[in-house]
Amino acid sequence: MWSGIMASMEITVDDVKFLRSCVDAIVNLIEEGTLELGSDAMGVRAMDASQIAMVVFSAPKSAFAGYKVSGSEKVGVNFADLSKILGRGRSKDKLIIKRKENKLELEFRGKGSKRHFSLPLLEDAGGGQKEPKVEHDALVKIRGGEFKEMLRDVALVSSHLTMEAKGKEFMVSAKGDSAEMSAVSEKGEKKEFEVDAKKEARATFPLQYLDDIAKACPDDELMSIHLRSNKPVKLDYKIGKAGLTYYLAPRIEDE
Repeated sequence: MWSGIMASMEITVDDVKFLRSCVDAIVNLIEEGTLELGSDAMGVRAMDASQIAMVVFSAPKSAFAGYKVSGSEKVGVNFADLSKILGRGRSKDKLIIKRKENKLELEFRGKGSKRHFSLPLLEDAGGGQKEPKVEHDALVKIRGGEFKEMLRDVALVSSHLTMEAKGKEFMVSAKGDSAEMSAVSEKGEKKEFEVDAKKEARATFPLQYLDDIAKACPDDELMSIHLRSNKPVKLDYKIGKAGLTYYLAPRIEDE
């Protein structure tokens, strides 16, 4: 539980690319939010501006080369600006992150060089919403790269898509004014893919949101998709030791 007590903080990152990938996964839905810092982990829970999607991020202390946080605290961060700063990290840089009063201090340490950035913290960035509890009838596990290829096919046809799980199949389909498409994934001998459907599940979602959600998922990482007919979908995947979970409300179509 986050108590809001002022915490001393020093986080060491050996792989800046890893941290930027995590931040980008958040930025794909929200630009600003509250970073929750605890002695064993850091996290983010926030709704997007339209209130139809939510991102939940969590990274344990073991995901970092060094993680010293005493107490617990919530700090407002402009994640879009943080991503730009992290983008300046070089391949062999070590990153030290500290909090100094109302700023986040970031120092890149490379061979014979140090570069320093200060990022002002936000007084009230929102976030900290409770994670919804939604029961699902089907679980699909699919490679991130394969799911993103499906979304690229949908983009040729429509701005919305329908996901359906039944039996041992997972299908994505879309229908536009001038064309329609469908793509089916089935269990193969050499393919890491799984469908566990208690009963048929089918729902329609906006393509742009699913594209933003899937964008940061590594191509070879398994993404879990939890479906229930005409209910919010839950998608989760890992980036290294960090976990990302997203919720997206469905588009309810008229009968």
